[in-house]
Amino acid sequence: MRRSRYHNVANQGFDEWTITKALTLSDVDVTHPFLTLPRQPVENYVLVHLTQREQDMLMNKEQVTINAKDEDTGEVHLMKLKWRGSYYNLIGKWGSIVRAKNLEVGREIKIRWFNGCLHFSVPEQQVQAVTPLQDVAPPLLHDHWPITKVLTLSGVDTNHPFLPLARRSVEDHILVYWSHQQRELLRNEEQVNINARDVDTGDTYVMTLRWRGNYYNLFGKWEKILQHKGQGVGKEIKIRWGNGCLNFLVPYERNVVLLQGQDMWPIKKALTLSDVDTNHPFLTLPGKAVEDHILFYWTVQAREQLRNTRQVDISVRDDDTGVLYQMKLKFRGSYYNLIGKWGQIIRGKMLHVGREIRVRWDNECLCFSVP
Repeated sequence: MRRSRYHNVANQGFDEWTITKALTLSDVDVTHPFLTLPRQPVENYVLVHLTQREQDMLMNKEQVTINAKDEDTGEVHLMKLKWRGSYYNLIGKWGSIVRAKNLEVGREIKIRWFNGCLHFSVPEQQVQAVTPLQDVAPPLLHDHWPITKVLTLSGVDTNHPFLPLARRSVEDHILVYWSHQQRELLRNEEQVNINARDVDTGDTYVMTLRWRGNYYNLFGKWEKILQHKGQGVGKEIKIRWGNGCLNFLVPYERNVVLLQGQDMWPIKKALTLSDVDTNHPFLTLPGKAVEDHILFYWTVQAREQLRNTRQVDISVRDDDTGVLYQMKLKFRGSYYNLIGKWGQIIRGKMLHVGREIRVRWDNECLCFSVP
């Protein structure tokens, strides 16, 4: 770890920004001030410089105090980094930074770790006169659908009918056209009624958009839409905002269900810090990938059992060695954990951050390989 830290710092040029992101609505909300950062870049470029004790504190859902330097002004703030599972929050003085720098949705922030401190910058060239966010809808171009989503298991569950949408896409392509009052209502009440128009049929539904922190749910008439359109896992839905209404389309001519892809390993990921922690051993797999390439082959009863009990026993085979394990797949909402013998696998294969793991479902068994 020490050698890795020295190598990373030594090779990080002064002008290299390892993390960049466009600020979202939640990032600039001074009533609940925090900056959300994606897990993988934080673990690759920030956590690797922390001590083992600090990493353990984060892993135990605690928070770590760090120095954060504003490179635009030279000011240093004492802030806290908090692990939220699939992402990290930077909290403490973020509200004062938002106000002082007049940060707005869409502004780009750059982040890096240097000399024992988290550095950030919001480049001046990004500061532009932004058109006030009013009820101004974008032109309805026939082929312009900024939000496309492949339906997952949770999106077609008629027992709990709702369509989950990623926060970033909703804030960038829907809420940006709302008035400030509408956005505040959504933020304070956590849900707002909207009109949703089926472009295929012309039908308009009164539905509800609900804020769930890292994503938004669209519900109300979703079960009826599922039944009428025969939606299933793998079907694609397209969404845009126009004329004061959420428009959606399900292309009939396209079947995006992949029963067998050309790549025999449809799920691939680089192992993160939490994946190789033998103190709390589990492998995190993204929800969409699991639902599209593993649960897709399960029976309805098996999927319902996972949904109700939150975890099920499965057979897991190491494709490199042929060893078979009995493990558990645990449902965590937006992702899944593989637990049971994972600590033994970490030690046996000497897994470390950055190694690629490949996963597929084959012959009633989850198979994995670490090339």
